[in-house]
Amino acid sequence: MKIALFGGSFDPVHQEHVRYVQAAKAALGLDKVFVIPSHIAPHKLSGAAAGGEDRFEMCRLAFRNLPYVQVSDLEIASEGTSYTYLTCRRFKELYPCDELYFLVGADMLEDFFTWKQPEDILSNATLAACRRENDDPAALHSRFVARFSRDFVCVPFAGEAVASHRLRVDLAFRKPTPELDRAVRRYIEERRLYTHPAIAPALALEKPPRREHSYRVACMAVARARSAGVNEGKALIAAALHDCAKYVPLSSPLLEDFTPPADVPPLVMHEYTGAYLARHAFGIEDEDILDAIRYHTSGKAGMTALSKLIFLADMLEEGRSFDGVEALRALFWEDLDACFYAALRAQVEYLRETGKPVYPLTEEAYLYEKSRRNTES
Repeated sequence: MKIALFGGSFDPVHQEHVRYVQAAKAALGLDKVFVIPSHIAPHKLSGAAAGGEDRFEMCRLAFRNLPYVQVSDLEIASEGTSYTYLTCRRFKELYPCDELYFLVGADMLEDFFTWKQPEDILSNATLAACRRENDDPAALHSRFVARFSRDFVCVPFAGEAVASHRLRVDLAFRKPTPELDRAVRRYIEERRLYTHPAIAPALALEKPPRREHSYRVACMAVARARSAGVNEGKALIAAALHDCAKYVPLSSPLLEDFTPPADVPPLVMHEYTGAYLARHAFGIEDEDILDAIRYHTSGKAGMTALSKLIFLADMLEEGRSFDGVEALRALFWEDLDACFYAALRAQVEYLRETGKPVYPLTEEAYLYEKSRRNTES
């Protein structure tokens, strides 16, 4: 038999995963495919956003109409990090006389050289990589053969690229998700996966255009979270709640016990009231998240990576338009600290040039980052 192993976090599993398996069966003449949700993915900062049992069940639902697919709990049932070489070893033991393939996406192929014991993987299975239309993998084939003395095979697949982190944001904001099987979406909603109980009531306080802004901030923050060393869940909650008090007046019963700080401009006040509501109305106790909300407009000296992330995503989300925004967006994806300093400098210089007062915390944040950069250089 020809057997393929398809591993991943599947967090959540989506229709492109299913279509890729169908394409692989057609291209390789597969008799059986094992879909293997990971226990702990080595390259994720905080593991999967959904637990192993839920991801297993979602995979079972997503592949239910493909009789040649079996969802395996091999990695979920194992303790510790999921490593592909161990999985391939185990399946070779189970199917010693069969031809094994290991399916990877196009984005994973370049990273294969950095995987743990890649030679061990290839001693037990042939790597099968997705090849999208117009791809020219000749150089990669040469590099692969030079390193491993064997080649990978290509699976022609013209599917759409789907970012799982974007799907998780869409689910948290209750957006349409055509990328998901209906049964999978229903399961997610019934189990209340990929969300937090604070998000819906917080967004209910915002006007529709502001909710769209919060959604765009969350998309940007979550997309950058992993590479910035920030917990994705924290980034999502802070982004979703950062403007929850934008339209809540100080006279609101929700702020009955709130004491406003002195000399806060009206445009800045909502960051303080937002942090108050996050804690007292929506039950957020994480100080890192609360600080990110509390200083998302003004900034402050010594901000955490999460706070910088929310400050910048709020300023640079795709709905914003001002001179220099494109350059700052490009820097956002390259160097978060450099972008934070550049954004503060641009903000302070603009306020000074237009004769507007600079909020003290913003001034302090700018001088702190400037001093830190001068010290490091």
